[in-house]
Amino acid sequence: MKVSLVIMAAGLGSRYGGSKQVDGIGPNGEILMEYSIYDALRAGFNKVVFIIKPEMEEMVRRLCGDALARRTAADGSPVEVAYAFQDFTSVPDFYHIPAERTKPFGTVHALLCAAGVVHEPCCVINADDYYGVDAFRTIYDELVKLPESGRATMVGYLLKNTASLHGTVSRGVCAVEDGKLRAIREALKIQLYPDGSLKDLAEDRSLAPDTVVSMNFWGFAPSIFPALKDYFENFLRHEAGDNIKAECLLPLMVGEQLEKGTLEVSVLHSADKWFGMTYQEDRALVAEELKKLHAQGIYPTSLRD
Repeated sequence: MKVSLVIMAAGLGSRYGGSKQVDGIGPNGEILMEYSIYDALRAGFNKVVFIIKPEMEEMVRRLCGDALARRTAADGSPVEVAYAFQDFTSVPDFYHIPAERTKPFGTVHALLCAAGVVHEPCCVINADDYYGVDAFRTIYDELVKLPESGRATMVGYLLKNTASLHGTVSRGVCAVEDGKLRAIREALKIQLYPDGSLKDLAEDRSLAPDTVVSMNFWGFAPSIFPALKDYFENFLRHEAGDNIKAECLLPLMVGEQLEKGTLEVSVLHSADKWFGMTYQEDRALVAEELKKLHAQGIYPTSLRD
């Protein structure tokens, strides 16, 4: 059975101050998405799709894509590698793109750009996050039994493990009941304080440390693409306007599907700790965490051997 890992890597990493997707942070210069690929392949995934800006293709091929295409999946088949490009050519003609706009339109737009190459159940992730070995095993087991339509899945993480002391982060705050996602809202300015407390500054509300949040670790059937297309076009018609920073986000799209009753989402949990790089100050901590994982034997000396 074909199951794909879809990596969203076209973002500019503006808060980080550079292209964090290709920052060699592992002990041997590994980039974060190499860990996700390594974990996904040993979990059973046999296809990897990179969503990138067109000008990134040569770099991504050189860093990991070409070597990945020579690897074998756990089922003995060659790993299939595909590329999808997130740029303005995929934006419908009815929308006038502001001249000042340079950033892509967010995660819904990103996944929609991969519609032509994803024809199987898929796990969708950020390129600049570390999700953990167990998370990929857990979602793979769910994806192989996912029905063709009406169902999706996600791995949820605890908010206290996903915030940064170095600035605010945006998270999809989840309401979960009986293992199902009941609602999700995007909190755009969550601040972690030294005493461990958390606050949504945009709405001036405190958040419990064990609040379940989405880290864009989604599992979808390919039947999700028509809904993505409709949601993105409605976003362009009614919300984007001339806002050069407006983003069309997967958590909000899933939330709308939940409200309509057209999608049921199971919420999975992972024994692993998430970490990622939102700000440059996060880099040293992530590098140290990866070093520990290699030392513990969770990863080999080098992911590139």
